[in-house]
Amino acid sequence: MFYSGIIRKISYKKYFFKKYLIFVSHESAKHDILECIQVKKFGGLLMIDVIDLNKVFDNGFEALKSVNFSIEQGDLVCLLGPSGCGKSTILNMIAGLLQPTGGDIQFKKSSVINTEPKDRNIGFVFQNYALYPHMTVLENIMFPLTVGEKKISKEEAKKVAEEYMQLTNIEELAEKKPGTLSGGQQQRVAITRALVQKPEVLLLDEPLSNLDARLRLKIREEIRRLVKEVGITTIFVTHDQEEALTLSDRIAVFNNGFIEQVGTPPEIYHQSKTEFVCDFIGDINVLTEETVHDILSKNPSVNLEDKKGYIRLEKIRFKRETEEDILLNGTIIDTEFSGVNVRYTIQVSENQIVNVTRIDSQFAIKSVGENVELYITPSDIVQY
Repeated sequence: MFYSGIIRKISYKKYFFKKYLIFVSHESAKHDILECIQVKKFGGLLMIDVIDLNKVFDNGFEALKSVNFSIEQGDLVCLLGPSGCGKSTILNMIAGLLQPTGGDIQFKKSSVINTEPKDRNIGFVFQNYALYPHMTVLENIMFPLTVGEKKISKEEAKKVAEEYMQLTNIEELAEKKPGTLSGGQQQRVAITRALVQKPEVLLLDEPLSNLDARLRLKIREEIRRLVKEVGITTIFVTHDQEEALTLSDRIAVFNNGFIEQVGTPPEIYHQSKTEFVCDFIGDINVLTEETVHDILSKNPSVNLEDKKGYIRLEKIRFKRETEEDILLNGTIIDTEFSGVNVRYTIQVSENQIVNVTRIDSQFAIKSVGENVELYITPSDIVQY
């Protein structure tokens, strides 16, 4: 009881409670407590460390350039970036499917560069799911348990598979073939098959790209619930900013083989460290150099440089809220109603158009051609 009290004070996550609340001896308890004291800011022991990783392909293309980041145990981390930025390349290297040209990959502080993929204790969900079409769902999920050095009997494999199918809510699909399943159902089967091996790391390569918009929303909620319930370290590759912001504990934003920024979703969105991240994440207005110059000429006390700036759509308002707010006049040239929000496109000057989003009010939707006053707090303008 003494030790479990100490662990609770450390505010460990659910899956670590399960590991540390039961101790078999005084010495093992001391060791576990010392391990817990090493817990970092995001709540886990260091699971993956990528150190100065480089990849140059045979054709001379440099896909990764001195990439460094760490992932803590139990974290769900998204590798986010445009196509060709290197995010899938690094996922394949973590899996052992590609060899780096330089650098190191460590699992729990031990290098896995020379470790075969089958020995890395990872689960991989491919973009196309890679299910065996001639097998039933149950047989697909049982299969990895019945092959290799650690294979178990079919009876035991069936029992384990059924437990995980219950966890992912696909019991009713047990006797169906993959070809009869929807995209969302195939996705669940692929994730269940990856989890059934009880890997330390789950890798997901653009797993939602083949699904329609509504199903993507549902499945991403299920993925986060599932990996948090199991407590597995997860790396999720996507080019979709909304997926990354809603799914992740942390996001690593890639661009041309580099990492531009690593942070929590709010840090990435509100405190973008580079111009690329600011422009890539979410919708944003670019204020031209001419617009900023005009703002400075009318408001000389404003603390801005005489160059272009960025401001989020939701930061531009139709009402003054602070004494520091600056005024822009414009004319609405388009409106876009999406149910919850209304998006206005507003011509501020000959060379400046801004977009503004507002929560819908049935009695306050503005019309095309309407002249409006816009208010901006100068500190909401970001410059690089």
